[in-house]
Amino acid sequence: MSKKIEENLPEAIRSILDDTKGQDIKVIDVMELSDVMDTLVIATGTSNRHVKSLANNVIEDLKESGRRPLGVEGMEAGEWVLVDYGDVVLHVMQQQTRDFYELEKLWSTEPASRKQKPE
Repeated sequence: MSKKIEENLPEAIRSILDDTKGQDIKVIDVMELSDVMDTLVIATGTSNRHVKSLANNVIEDLKESGRRPLGVEGMEAGEWVLVDYGDVVLHVMQQQTRDFYELEKLWSTEPASRKQKPE
């Protein structure tokens, strides 16, 4: 596997999405908020077909570098596709789904269980 891709997987994903006309691409560091991942990449596709195509392009391009996802969900419907690379999780959604779930807002809030308790 390419050391460059391994070290900067979120940026590699962003680049692939950008090249395939992904919209409103966000890379969010959630290392301080999550024990299961370090980075979220969120992008919007214009239709079911576009969402599936964006996710599939990321999967195929990264496979060529030796990086395979741990899991993929939602590819059948194409409304919201999640591609799990372990430390990096990609969400590709249609706009109405992205607006409804507001993942950026959800992941910008520190959970109450993680807040420092006063001594």
